[in-house]
Amino acid sequence: MKIAIVNSMTPFVYGGAEFLADSLKDKLIEYGHEVQVIRFFFSWMPIDNIIDAMMTARLTKLVNVDMVIGLKFPAYLIPHENKKLWLLHQFRQAYDLSGTIYDFFSPDDHSQKIKRSIIETDNLYLKQLEGKIFTNSYVVSDRLMKYNGINSEVLFPPLMDANLFRYEDTGDYIFYPSRVNHSKRQHLAVEAMQYTKSKVKLILAGKGDNTNDEDYIFEKIEKLNLSEKVTYINRFISQQEKADYFSKCLGGIYIPYDEDSYGYVTLECIHSQKPVISCTDSGGTDIVVKDGQTGYMTEPSPQALAQAIDKLYEDKKKAFDMGKNGLSLIKQLGISWETVIRKLTK
Repeated sequence: MKIAIVNSMTPFVYGGAEFLADSLKDKLIEYGHEVQVIRFFFSWMPIDNIIDAMMTARLTKLVNVDMVIGLKFPAYLIPHENKKLWLLHQFRQAYDLSGTIYDFFSPDDHSQKIKRSIIETDNLYLKQLEGKIFTNSYVVSDRLMKYNGINSEVLFPPLMDANLFRYEDTGDYIFYPSRVNHSKRQHLAVEAMQYTKSKVKLILAGKGDNTNDEDYIFEKIEKLNLSEKVTYINRFISQQEKADYFSKCLGGIYIPYDEDSYGYVTLECIHSQKPVISCTDSGGTDIVVKDGQTGYMTEPSPQALAQAIDKLYEDKKKAFDMGKNGLSLIKQLGISWETVIRKLTK
């Protein structure tokens, strides 16, 4: 079967959504399909660009394609007679992020009309796909039902190369690899290190969405005099490098604000048999981060994070045991590519 995976993109930004699209392509090919990822440029500033992108998707005709799998707004609006969604997220500024610091829609009539247009378009075209919509987390499914009244089925995303991640040793550092921006809250992890009482260290790795994001982390480390405790590798490290860091770390940390899914970082950490620290407001991470069992869930404050980090350092036996528990939980949840491919292609 010839399958097109359609996704939205911002130039020079490569994160979990982009990695999932490429992983899905590779796995579908392994299962005998012909597959291409089609990426649509999407810019939301100025806000009129949103309408342009929605129209571009609706006017696109994919020929010589047996099936379409849509991932993100507005690419998932592409018309096709055989289409399923593996919905990563809608345009959240029109939904649950409305009225928060991440909402850039102004109260003027023009901006609000665009916001309403996004919702009405989702209501129309996603409703037509009911029964063919999968999501990557309960958070996304719950949002789709709450705001649009549309049913969906959760389909958890696995790692592409889980066998790469392994346990070697329990070290003295916490590892946080991720795209760097304000919503991923690497700055909160840095701030926590000023309150730790143990000899634990923090290693961050990842490129910033822009240089300001990177500069902010470097400035925070310098201002708090944490150069001996915090290392920031400001580039995208390879999968092998990431696996090596995870294999010898004390534990991982992933503390985004209200993220839809559990994130690849949590799975990479768990497959390395290490505990994960996350926050109570981090959204979908609570699927795999169970407080005291597979890691620690803390309040989103530097002090609370510091206490969790110190607990891992002070009781490495428990840290080791929690890392083992994570693997069992993944098996219980049925997180596998076999499940994903069967659901999406049947």
